[in-house]
Amino acid sequence: MLTAVFAIATGLLVLATLAPTVRSGVWWIRGFDFPRLQLTVLSALVLVLHLALHPLDDAWTVAIVAVNAACMLWQAWWIVPYTRLARPEVHSAPAGAQPRLRLMASNVLMHNRNADRLLSLVREHAPDVLIALETDTWWEGRLDTLQDTMPHVIRCPLDNLYGMHVYSRLPLLTPRIRYLVEDDIPSMHATLDLEGRHIALHALHPRPPSPTEADSSVERDAELVAVGRAARASPVPVIVAGDLNDVAWSRTTRLFRKVSGLLDPRIGRGMFNTFHAHLPGLRWPLDHLFHSRHFTLVGMRRLPDIGSDHFPILVELALSPGENDADAGLDADARAREDAEAALDEAEADRAPVPR
Repeated sequence: MLTAVFAIATGLLVLATLAPTVRSGVWWIRGFDFPRLQLTVLSALVLVLHLALHPLDDAWTVAIVAVNAACMLWQAWWIVPYTRLARPEVHSAPAGAQPRLRLMASNVLMHNRNADRLLSLVREHAPDVLIALETDTWWEGRLDTLQDTMPHVIRCPLDNLYGMHVYSRLPLLTPRIRYLVEDDIPSMHATLDLEGRHIALHALHPRPPSPTEADSSVERDAELVAVGRAARASPVPVIVAGDLNDVAWSRTTRLFRKVSGLLDPRIGRGMFNTFHAHLPGLRWPLDHLFHSRHFTLVGMRRLPDIGSDHFPILVELALSPGENDADAGLDADARAREDAEAALDEAEADRAPVPR
């Protein structure tokens, strides 16, 4: 009886482990990218219980244990880079490195009305740039009170959960609102003037995979590829930030990193899980900041609850070219280039052409 129970549990873990290997945009398949930490822990628990309750006295039991252990190790392989067991991808900033840039990103949850919590954090931490997501006209009215210290603003209030605002202490040169893939999903792009040095900023919030569409991750993937290519081609340092509705270790995010050449300051430091703020056992890193090799990390932290389902995140960088390893990041191999083209082609087949 116990053998059958553990065989069924292991079979389910195998299905959850294999699902993300299927090259599909179907939401429930892509969704198995998210809980790799939880599945690692679950595999470990099943493994410990199996060994404690059932001796390894036959080939069938040994096979079940081996398969479960393989699932656990495979899941762990994806998340270990986002722990202190891995070597940091981005170097820590040298003492006194200047100039510095502090950026805060927060998915406010449109129906959340605790604006004072976010405003208090902004006043406390004094970011140079605030990216606020899911903002409507109500949120715009509250956030506009920041203009005494952050006078440079890009506004796009929407009531569809994809509104976006950028507030900046630094001048925003050539600010643009673009609809790269879907006509109701904006992204914001500008050049920051940091003490006379220009930095390209891209703020994103693509639509997540959804059970209401067959290939619902297609548009998200295409938007990330389009921005990734723009980042690689940029003649100035680059920062891409926002709620990507994807985890840091997914195939889509890894493809974005390969295409863009950008670095992830979380690697070797922690996951910085920002969602879900009210479900401690089900949290993933959905809010991201990637940057070019020009930056080193001063500090990164998840901020307290503001009443949203996301925690805000605060990142401080130093503009210090040459400090990071030349081979840091992920290589854009031939497979990545093919996947990038496929993502753009799929989006174009469904909708308007995507910038290449």
